[in-house]
Amino acid sequence: MVQKYQSPVRVYKHPFELIMAAYERRFPTCPLIPMFVDSDTVNEFKSEDGAIHVIERRCKLDIDAPRLLKKIAGVDYVYFIQKNSLNSRERTLHIEARNETFSNRVIINEHCCYSVHPENEDWTCFEQSASLDIKSFFGFESTVEKIAMKQYTSNIKKGKEIIEYYLRQLEEEGITFVPRWTPPSLAPSSEMSSSCKKPAAPLAVVVPDPALKEGLSSEPLSTPSGVPEPAVGTPDDKLDADYIKRYLGDLTPLQESCLIRLRQWLQETHKGKIPKDEHILRFLRARDFNIDKARETLCQSLTWRKQHQVDYILDTWQPPQVLQDYYAGGWHHHDKDGRPLYVLRLGQMDTKGLVRALGEEALLRYVLSINEEGLRRCEENTKVFGRPISSWTCLVDLEGLNMRHLWRPGVKALLRIIEVVEANYPETLGRLLILRAPRVFPVLWTLVSPFIDDNTRRKFLIYAGNDYQGPGGLLDYIDKEIIPDFLSGECMCEVPEGGLVPKSLYRTAEELENEDLKLWTETIYQSASVFKGAPHEILVQIVDASSVITWDFDVCKGDIVFNIYHSKRSPQPPKKDSLGAHSITSPGGNNAQLIDRIWQLGRDYSMVESPLICKEGESVQGSHVTRWPGFYILQWKFHSMPACAATSLPRMDDVLASLQVSSHKCKVMYYTEVIGSEDFRGSMTSLESSHSGFSQLSAATTSSSQSYSSSMVSRWRFC
Repeated sequence: MVQKYQSPVRVYKHPFELIMAAYERRFPTCPLIPMFVDSDTVNEFKSEDGAIHVIERRCKLDIDAPRLLKKIAGVDYVYFIQKNSLNSRERTLHIEARNETFSNRVIINEHCCYSVHPENEDWTCFEQSASLDIKSFFGFESTVEKIAMKQYTSNIKKGKEIIEYYLRQLEEEGITFVPRWTPPSLAPSSEMSSSCKKPAAPLAVVVPDPALKEGLSSEPLSTPSGVPEPAVGTPDDKLDADYIKRYLGDLTPLQESCLIRLRQWLQETHKGKIPKDEHILRFLRARDFNIDKARETLCQSLTWRKQHQVDYILDTWQPPQVLQDYYAGGWHHHDKDGRPLYVLRLGQMDTKGLVRALGEEALLRYVLSINEEGLRRCEENTKVFGRPISSWTCLVDLEGLNMRHLWRPGVKALLRIIEVVEANYPETLGRLLILRAPRVFPVLWTLVSPFIDDNTRRKFLIYAGNDYQGPGGLLDYIDKEIIPDFLSGECMCEVPEGGLVPKSLYRTAEELENEDLKLWTETIYQSASVFKGAPHEILVQIVDASSVITWDFDVCKGDIVFNIYHSKRSPQPPKKDSLGAHSITSPGGNNAQLIDRIWQLGRDYSMVESPLICKEGESVQGSHVTRWPGFYILQWKFHSMPACAATSLPRMDDVLASLQVSSHKCKVMYYTEVIGSEDFRGSMTSLESSHSGFSQLSAATTSSSQSYSSSMVSRWRFC
């Protein structure tokens, strides 16, 4: 398996030329890198005007590996070829490195780039990427991989330290300014250039403005000392190393790499609708930074959020009065770590009455709104406390818990809520304090604990009776001044006291069923199944030419091909029998075929957009300006894997890929809308009208609207 690494952008608050002077001092050897024994120049090229300087070195490394492994490999040192291409005119340095030793067994490629900061020409950016592919190594492949990654990670951490070390060395020698390259005819005299000096900038690395990174207030934050942070950012589609540390926390280089790579994948497939960096990081942490697993669960969650319009729940949904009166929970200040604190008096809450009065879906929606509010409060506390806060603390008071709380439908609703929250809000619970647990609690715990993730379960602290008042209790986690009054504290807590829900508010099973259906069918999206040989098609009738057909769909399973056709006559409606040629029904979603099999392309209907292949997990938005009135057909068709061109036998990759799509079935979730020609103000109108963005999660994403627009235009052409 190929190991990959991608660094965040590291910003040096110094001009490019000064950074280059510091970088060159690393050769022929560097005392700060003990493993870097020596280097020899193999090839060198300089352009006549001096703007281009290419130098190739052979670097000698003493890898920190077990002596036995070195003896088996028959080497004491490992050699790398490093090619540095300096372009003084464009002020860039590209570094390419590859291993010479064991190149037939191990393939290591690295690329680094120093360039001028896009928003400040006196600062320098640094990026780094690498890949490691071990074909074979005497049966020690796993050991070699661990050694290589450990050594590489160690060197990455030293990169910034080394540059700053040589910058200080230059400053001690009085070199604080290096003039930029100029064409020979315009170059100043040597006397002037040698005397040209100006004060060096501080050796601090810039912290980007949160307004540029998160789309928040343009006012700079204040550090604990009251000094405002500099208002500088990196390019919109990249992450800065200091931004990660300030807003996301201390991550290892490999964890940073996982975040950046998953974020890049989302940018490519979801076209500007990616969630905030904090949310991506939560899914990575929940899957121990396994990118494939995190990507799968994150995509499922984003589809779920879109389908049920969870992003708008805080703005569009008002909790019923019954919940406001009898749900004994609410937000209450913060804990000692700065996490928002949610207090739930579960023992005082009539769960049976709430389920009978509201139904399971209303309770679930209310819990989702609590979690959405928690995400918002975490962001606010991150700004207030000046450090990353990505989770909250929940305090659950169980005084009053009895067998009534173990009512079977109530427990069923609780398990459903736990399942949904675990899948869509991972790593948002920092700590759960369970106080005054009664004797009946072990019964409830036995029922719900199997549905709680192991990582989440480790955050539970359970206290029986008044144990929470002793050593290791509540005071270790919450300041004395904000302990609620009902827990013998001095702070008045505005959490409702709960109580029994009047039976007069109970609703019949039929009423609850209709209400539940209403809650979760209030979505603009539809689901459909796409089978091999049976595409899903929808009909759009256009009366006025120059109208705009818009679409927004997610490929939930399998790979599909998206087409748009035009016909002057209306297709026949699909047959209703599930075994007919034009309709296939399935539990996973509807399937309708409109194009009759006797129709011929070019005679009965025509293609108006080039086919677009969409991979599983992709989110696609676009629009089509119609040329003619008539009937337009949007089609999602099963994408068959291409056979190998060199043989009639399918490739192994194709076979494996086809096996992943059960019964040759794909799933899509889609929304379409037609905008009249008089309302059309440009192609991006369709995206604004479809309400497809993840507002709560992506409103502050680093992707700019400009890059979003360009990605749409590059993917679709308009007729």
